[in-house]
Parts: sequence; C-alpha cells; structure tokens
Amino acid sequence: MVQGEQHTIDEQQAAAAFSKQSAIFDAIYTPNKIIQYKRARVRAQVERFLAPGSHILELNAGTGEDTVYFAAAGHHVHATDLAEGMLEKLAAKVKAHQLNDQVSVERCSFNDLPALQHKGPYDLIFSNFAGLNCTGQLGEVLHSFGPLLKPKGQITLAILPPFCLWETLLALRGDFKTAFRRFNSKNGVTAYVEGVPFTCWYYKPSFITKTLQQDYELLAIEGLCSIVPPSYLERFPDKLPRLYRFLMKLENRFKSRWPWKHTGDYYIITLRKK
Repeated sequence: MVQGEQHTIDEQQAAAAFSKQSAIFDAIYTPNKIIQYKRARVRAQVERFLAPGSHILELNAGTGEDTVYFAAAGHHVHATDLAEGMLEKLAAKVKAHQLNDQVSVERCSFNDLPALQHKGPYDLIFSNFAGLNCTGQLGEVLHSFGPLLKPKGQITLAILPPFCLWETLLALRGDFKTAFRRFNSKNGVTAYVEGVPFTCWYYKPSFITKTLQQDYELLAIEGLCSIVPPSYLERFPDKLPRLYRFLMKLENRFKSRWPWKHTGDYYIITLRKK
C-alpha cells in the first residue's frame, strides 16, 4: 500500500470514530471541569491576539463548542470537519443559538484544504484539542494555510506533544501503557474512540516553528495541562478541589516558561503570517 492510500484510510477511520462519538460527545466532555479549563485557556490565547469582528477558519470543529463561542463574541466562523456526525451536531447548535449569520459550515478535511470551497481569506486558522494530531502529514497541512490567510493573519493550534509529564508519572501507578504511549511514536500510534481505531501522531512545537519559519513569526507557546492534570483524570477537581485550584494558579504563572511549555498534555501555539 502506498503512503497516500494509508493516510486516506487513517483519515477515514478517524472521521468514523469521531462521527460515532458525536451523539455523546457533549454529554461526556461538557461537564468535565478540566475540559472547561482547557477550552478557556485556548480561547484566551486566541483572544489575546485576535481583532474584533475577525473571520476565522476552524478546523476539526467537532460539535461546535468553540464555533458558537467565537461567533457569539462577534467573529465570523467558517467551521469545517470531516466527521458528518459532528457537523450535524454543530449545525443544530448554531441554529439553536441563532448564529446562522455568523457561521458557515463545510465538510472538508484539513488534509485537503486546497479543495475548500470558502477560501477566505481569513484572519485566523484555528484548531483545538489535537485535531491535527490525526495526520501524519502535518507539514503539508501547515504549508496549505498560507493562501487562506490574510497578510498578518494568524494560526492558533492546540497540539499533543511527544512527551507529557503527567502521563509519564502514571508509570508509578503501574499504568505503563498510558505512561509510555507517546514514546517511539514517529510512525504514529493506534488510538481508539468508541472502539474505532485510528492513527495518532505527536509533534514538538519546534516541528511547527521550523516548518513555518520562513513565512511566519512565533507569537506564543503555552503548555496546557503541564501542571494541571490531564482531562482524563476528570475526578481530580472534585476530589482535591484546593489542590486543583493551586495547580491552576501555578500553571497560569509558569505556562510560557521552560520546561512547562513543553511538558503538558497539550501545548497552544500561535504564529503570525509575515
């Protein structure tokens, strides 16, 4: 099997997995306090640099939580995803919030952005919660952003790095599978959502900055859940509320410093087109 065919299969499997999860996605993740914290952190970095009334191209938009948030704040959002189930939930949510004038929706893979019908240009290309970790061709995806961005347009991405301190520490509890799942992941590792397997890759911030260094300047890198526990430890905030609040304060203080900006469950990175 040639490499292109394999990437197409991986992409289709990821879309099938998340489409299957779409029916229960919000019920699982909306009540999770760490997920709420993560969304607030990612949105804060976007809003730190984004002008009012901007036009946003959102990749892997999912059920539209961020779509609705930014549209309600006065931005225009073109929301894209490959998972049909996710797009159905997104469209219903946009209608329920009466945001149809602020939001457009298109089924499109981030691996196929040259085929996008609504090409902008945009003030921001935005991808949250590791959607871009579902491609082994991230360099090509990043290079496809340029024609879709205005001069001085921005990119904000939330990406899974190849090392997470919290995950590695799970080895102390005997959970070696989780602790070392990101190690030796050059060729991708198998992940599961609703029992459907797909391939996931992990990328250092340096991969993104080096790939885009000719045409973009780095504005910010922040570690996300480097001191705060990852969201799959969802009981932590309720079991240890004082400690959880303390860890949030620490992470807010050190999020942009080494090593914390490189050791989280995610990192948030923003770059500006030169």
